[in-house]
Amino acid sequence: MRHSADFYIDGEWVSPVDAKLLDVVNPATEEAVAQISLGTPAHIDAAVAAAQNAFDSFSQTSKEERQSLLDRIIETYQKRYDELAETITLEMGAPLSLSKAAQAAAGLQHLKTARKVLADYSFEEKRGSTRIKKEPIGVCGFITPWNWPLNQVTCKVGPAIAAGCTMVLKPSEIAPLSSIVFADILHEAGVPKGVFNLVNGEGPDAGQTLSSHPGVDMMSFTGSTRGGVAVAKAAADTVKRVTQELGGKSPNIILDDADIERAVKGGVMGCMLNTGQSCNAPTRMLVPADMHDKAAEIAKAAAEKIRVGGPRDETTTIGPAVSEVQWNKIQDLIQKGIDEGAKLMTGGTGRPDGLNKGYFVKPTVFANVNNDMAIAQEEIFGPVLSILPYADEAEAVKIANDTIYGLSAYVSGSPSRAASVASKLRAGMVHVNGAMLDHSAPFGGYKMSGNGREWGVEGFEEFLETKAVMGLDE
Repeated sequence: MRHSADFYIDGEWVSPVDAKLLDVVNPATEEAVAQISLGTPAHIDAAVAAAQNAFDSFSQTSKEERQSLLDRIIETYQKRYDELAETITLEMGAPLSLSKAAQAAAGLQHLKTARKVLADYSFEEKRGSTRIKKEPIGVCGFITPWNWPLNQVTCKVGPAIAAGCTMVLKPSEIAPLSSIVFADILHEAGVPKGVFNLVNGEGPDAGQTLSSHPGVDMMSFTGSTRGGVAVAKAAADTVKRVTQELGGKSPNIILDDADIERAVKGGVMGCMLNTGQSCNAPTRMLVPADMHDKAAEIAKAAAEKIRVGGPRDETTTIGPAVSEVQWNKIQDLIQKGIDEGAKLMTGGTGRPDGLNKGYFVKPTVFANVNNDMAIAQEEIFGPVLSILPYADEAEAVKIANDTIYGLSAYVSGSPSRAASVASKLRAGMVHVNGAMLDHSAPFGGYKMSGNGREWGVEGFEEFLETKAVMGLDE
């Protein structure tokens, strides 16, 4: 594809000399579809320098100027919407229907949300003779994952531009192509030189250099908890702000007064969507012990209706896992669930029947899981659901909170009981009775699911510093 081996630095596409190349593999076919260059510390230095040079002027632009810029970005994004969706399907295997309805759509919504937050936001308030000012934090480093590539890029880039920051993006080397198209969109929309820069590369090289760079004022990382720890350690010596959106093992508590048929079916689809490759997926379904067997049968039937197939097939529900490495990890954990004695209701190891190529995974449901099992504690990041019985509401809450993670949680039941349970869950987000995500609400977690927030006003404010100017009597 156009510019796949280039970096975008200081408003220009740059062809790196003697850079190592890496294949980008279509996970549905296992064939290379493009090559990217792998950035070195020198490339990161150049991108950071461009962002530093651009910050002085861009940070002083008016609110209205940045609103107009976001309007142009949104307009250009919409013109190239289908191209973005096609590219996401190519690079990470999402069904084209999902890429259009959710993957590319989420990116557009984040840009629109950033535009609205900026329009409504006041950057200054008065407290007596003191003025409290909110100012852009500076040069921001972004490291983003492969599972919702544009979603994670735009929920950082949109508010950063709105705040008046400049930035360097290192997208996932597994699914970098949609970010390249997005960089082209920003260029076409007239983003000033140096405000946005893109360098592809791997975590231990480009990512490490970006995180530790003294010219970077903030790091925003989305990915694994292991990766988030590495970013935080690399950033510590320069005392920069670090925000992290990391892993999850989200509980889905179904109370005894819930519509069990609806709740279980919804929980299965929530877990399996995007081939289970979502950090907030409800992967642990907690059901009353006397309803366990019924829930397991409903889940089995629902999972067996999910069609695994090629991402361009209109009948496909879920596509492949993103890579061979990810496929092997999922297979190992499914086997571990079997070995530990969980009851395999459907699915299991190996590819689905009829799919002999591509990193396809069987939708898998385990019942009679206890919370000490690996499949209840480890983030599988595949279409694998664990069903755990509980004795009473107190035990459900205890099991739900018994995890190193705290990103999302789900509760189904009467509104008053569900609200009571929600208040006891150690998670950054709680979905009650199937409520969908709200792009204006903060997204982020407790414990080892990260710190800081993305989306909405809270995500926007991560890109601001606070200054108190005292003694300005009027």
